[in-house]
Amino acid sequence: MAINHLNAPTGRAADNIIGFARALRAAGVPVGPGAVIDAMNALQLVDIGNRTDVFTTLEAIFVKRHEHALIFAQAFDLFFRAADEWKHMLDSVPLPDHAKKKPPPASRRVQDAFSQTQMTETPQTQADELRLAVSDKEILQKKDFAQMTAAEIAEVTRAIANMKLPQAELRTRRYRPDARGLRFDMRRTLRGSLRTGGDIIDIHRLGRVDKPAPIVALLDISGSMSEYTRLFLHFLHAITDARKRVSVFLFGTRLTNVTRSLRARDPDEALASCSSQVEDWAGGTRIATSLHTFNKLWGRRVLGQGAIVLLISDGLEREADARLAFEMDRLHRSCRRLIWLNPLLRYDGFEPKAQGVKMMLPHVDEFRPVHNLKSIEGLIEALSSMPQPHHSVIRSAA
Repeated sequence: MAINHLNAPTGRAADNIIGFARALRAAGVPVGPGAVIDAMNALQLVDIGNRTDVFTTLEAIFVKRHEHALIFAQAFDLFFRAADEWKHMLDSVPLPDHAKKKPPPASRRVQDAFSQTQMTETPQTQADELRLAVSDKEILQKKDFAQMTAAEIAEVTRAIANMKLPQAELRTRRYRPDARGLRFDMRRTLRGSLRTGGDIIDIHRLGRVDKPAPIVALLDISGSMSEYTRLFLHFLHAITDARKRVSVFLFGTRLTNVTRSLRARDPDEALASCSSQVEDWAGGTRIATSLHTFNKLWGRRVLGQGAIVLLISDGLEREADARLAFEMDRLHRSCRRLIWLNPLLRYDGFEPKAQGVKMMLPHVDEFRPVHNLKSIEGLIEALSSMPQPHHSVIRSAA
């Protein structure tokens, strides 16, 4: 449990530092045993009754990356609540600015970490609570995101972050020295023969240069997709963190480019930055208008070099007409593969009866469900495999 002050016996203070480090780890800040020992030794050299000194000391030891400073400040305020003598000192000794303000992006994660990490619990009890059984994990793999509790969503978020992300390679026209290459490197071979008086001893070869294919994600954030949007953003943030060539766009009634926001290392900070940019969150849906804006303003910028497009939407367009089919066809022709991820495929009896779905479906390469962990794993396998020819619609059950 959180304490009211650090002016306590050495044994109790040590327990509190260990508990604080455990809470930081649960919130996503890597704190090892060595850092805990350093913190205990450092606190013996400062005025333990001065909240500012304690904050600065622990921050210097526990925070190794800039994005973890916000989480640390929020965790410190929650764990070490100011006592009377500390409140008196706060009037004359100001705290750092980021220690006074509660960082909204990380506050939810810190609150969850403190609710799970209790000082009165034994390590074995905590391990039993946080560790899912094998049967529970199997159930969680197939459970719909919309039916999950807050604890299950947190577990799924961690699972998504630990997934092996797609690394499909795109073969380019460039060559590089490769002993197993199929192309004869005349220049290097003749240059090497000069050392032996013109006799060719070593034959040099060239191989193709492969690089990760660009990924472009178009995520529907309308009201009908609100139960899935946050987890999809976590997945896209994980892809963006592992790959450099990822572009992400959100659309409801308008299109918003959030690629730069998702490049933030901390996922909560990235998602908060995305939400601050979007004005039509959980509103209506205008797929045709959004696709027209993307094709006109962004298509040539991000769809080059064999890009793979992920269209994440339920296809419930309120103004479905010929323009929607035209924009889908234009998008399809501009990319290497167009994969439509639709949460409505979670229903066994799903049929493309909606007008918008009927117009969009003929212009996609794959039609896949994306409503649970198993479907996301299937998507990763598809992205990591070789591309399939256009106009082959695949519907995967999950």
